[in-house]
Amino acid sequence: MMTWKVLLPIGDATEVMDTLYPIFRLPEDDFEVVVAGPEARLYHGVMHEIPPDSSIPWDITREQPAYHVRATIAFKDVVPTDYVGLFLSGGRAPEYLRYDHHLLDVTRHFFQANKPVCSVCHGVEIAAAAGCITGRKMTSVAKCALDITSFGGEYVNQPVVVDGNLVSGRTWHDNTPMLKAFVKSLKAYVAANG
Repeated sequence: MMTWKVLLPIGDATEVMDTLYPIFRLPEDDFEVVVAGPEARLYHGVMHEIPPDSSIPWDITREQPAYHVRATIAFKDVVPTDYVGLFLSGGRAPEYLRYDHHLLDVTRHFFQANKPVCSVCHGVEIAAAAGCITGRKMTSVAKCALDITSFGGEYVNQPVVVDGNLVSGRTWHDNTPMLKAFVKSLKAYVAANG
């Protein structure tokens, strides 16, 4: 049985709920997730949440250390034609990953080839920096709406938005409907492209 591969870029401060869910969910439908990073190594994950019972309210998410995630390939070594899809997870990692020209080239490949792309939370920063969201409708965490509109996209505040090959979700809270839409997109792509 042929294994279809999905690329998942990460870096230090990758949000673990954004990242680990697709790592475990996609293989249930026979898609192998390949985790890539600036280097092939172990990366520090983080957890973002607004504490529900904090005595001093938070206006934005609090960050704390979480699980570690290993990248098995460096961005510079990725051959994008080996993959049927791209998953852009969130956390603060995209803030610096969006400057990696290897990752931006890889990201452009998926949009130019009309392959399925899924973006959650801050993952939009990578697609935006690659110049791939102009004229596209997307969602993201509300604090990243400017990352969409500043690069010519249209921000929509709903759990999941599907715009052609692009599936987007706001945060890990939308993982289930977002991954359902992404898996549907991946299966359609594989069926059409053998």
